Amino acid sequence: VQLVESGGGLVQPGGSLKVSCAASGFTFSNYEMSWYRQAPGKEREWVAVIGITGAFTNYSNSVKGRFTISRDNTKNTVYLQMNSLKFEDTAVYYCKVVVYSSDHWGQGTQVTVSS
Repeated sequence: VQLVESGGGLVQPGGSLKVSCAASGFTFSNYEMSWYRQAPGKEREWVAVIGITGAFTNYSNSVKGRFTISRDNTKNTVYLQMNSLKFEDTAVYYCKVVVYSSDHWGQGTQVTVSS
């Protein structure tokens, strides 16, 4: 299992950014995918989840209405579109999949919201 996040960067408050997670080593279309984030000095927190077809999604209260999770099963990729970004969204963003009862994480991509 390999997960590779990309697309992070520096963005101003109120701006938008889309991060991606490319998956390999398992049958992507059979697994629910999640995004998490970890801010400096804080524990890693769950952000969003998407079901295998994309029909089901759920979000943490802190990002609901601003972030959108999606997936492309033809590209083995899950996305997180982040709009109306706030200072407190600054974190390393990770994707996660549970395969054979084991958690698998990517290396993360840094998102910094700053003016």
